[in-house]
Amino acid sequence: MDVLWRATGQMKVRDVLERLDTGRQLAYTTVMTVLDNLHRKEWVRRELSGKAYLYEARLSREEAAARALRDVLDSSGDPHAVLMHFVATSSDEETDVLRSALRKKRVRRR
Repeated sequence: MDVLWRATGQMKVRDVLERLDTGRQLAYTTVMTVLDNLHRKEWVRRELSGKAYLYEARLSREEAAARALRDVLDSSGDPHAVLMHFVATSSDEETDVLRSALRKKRVRRR
C-alpha cells in the first residue's frame, strides 16, 4: 500500500514490483496476487488498460488505519474492553482529539 500511497497516479503490477523495497526479491505473481486481494477487499481500485490492470489506492493511509482498527475491535471478542484499554494508554492530546470527534459525531446524529 505504501507504494500506491506514494504514487502520483495509477500503477501496473510491474511498476509496484520495481518500487517495492522489501530486502528480498519478490515474484511478479506474488505482487499481482496481493494487489488482487487488496482490490477484492476494496483497499485499491483497478482499471483494465489493454491487457494489464492499473492500480491505485482507494483509501487514504488514515482510512486504511481506521479500517484496520475496526477489524481489530471486531475480532477482539470484547471491543469495549479493548477501547477502555486503548483510552487508558492514550496521551492527553489523543484524548482531546477523541473527545472532539465524539462531540462532532453526536451533533451529526441529531
